[in-house]
Amino acid sequence: MDEQAGTAEPEAAPRPTARDDPRLPWKGRPRRADIACWAGIMLSGIYYWALLPFRAPLVGTHPVLLEVLNGSTEAIVAAAAFARVGHGTLLVVLLAAVPGLMKFDPLYWWAGRLWGERIVLLLSGNSRRGPRYMARVRRWGRKFSWPAVVISPFLPIPNVIIYAAAGWAGMRLITFCILDLIGSLLWAGMLAGLGYALGHRAVVVAQTVSHYGLWLSLALVAAVVIAQVRSQRRMARLSRARGELGGDQAAG
Repeated sequence: MDEQAGTAEPEAAPRPTARDDPRLPWKGRPRRADIACWAGIMLSGIYYWALLPFRAPLVGTHPVLLEVLNGSTEAIVAAAAFARVGHGTLLVVLLAAVPGLMKFDPLYWWAGRLWGERIVLLLSGNSRRGPRYMARVRRWGRKFSWPAVVISPFLPIPNVIIYAAAGWAGMRLITFCILDLIGSLLWAGMLAGLGYALGHRAVVVAQTVSHYGLWLSLALVAAVVIAQVRSQRRMARLSRARGELGGDQAAG
């Protein structure tokens, strides 16, 4: 019996399961909060895709509506330009931009509270900016995270990384919303000022874009599809590499 036990082959290392998928922000069995937050993030992506074909047609006909729905740069600039020629006011342009700019921001703050560093790294992908940002948050705390939320629209990194890191750092929701509102108004104010200064010229451009909106929308959809396919392939390769590395370590 002892000889048989001694000559038995070692058990194969367990393979990573779906619950350990590095493409997901949690480890182990997901909680209800995990599922709800992740579903919200997925729905935000679907919302973006669903609205994409309407951005170009609306920018030259109903820019304020596009602001509310999307908060895009072109919508704010066009709405302010229309206000310059007598269609609306700058106050309406600024107020309409707020829901469009902030609609999903608290969702990413919540993701940071739930999953911490893991979601920040997941959102940053292969970029080095996520780890660098987390290091600064650890070092300076609110002295860094508070102003970072305010100026996030002006920074050359995805805003969602900053919002998730703010939640991970322990920022309260009310504080986050106030800082996010200040930053959104500053961003919208800058774009509205640009559109108001351009005036009639920007209106003509916006109306031209709307005239050819269908073709522009199709080009945007094609570009996004190509980018998403490439991103998914990179994530799949990274997942397989991590799974193989984990299996090798366990076998060793």
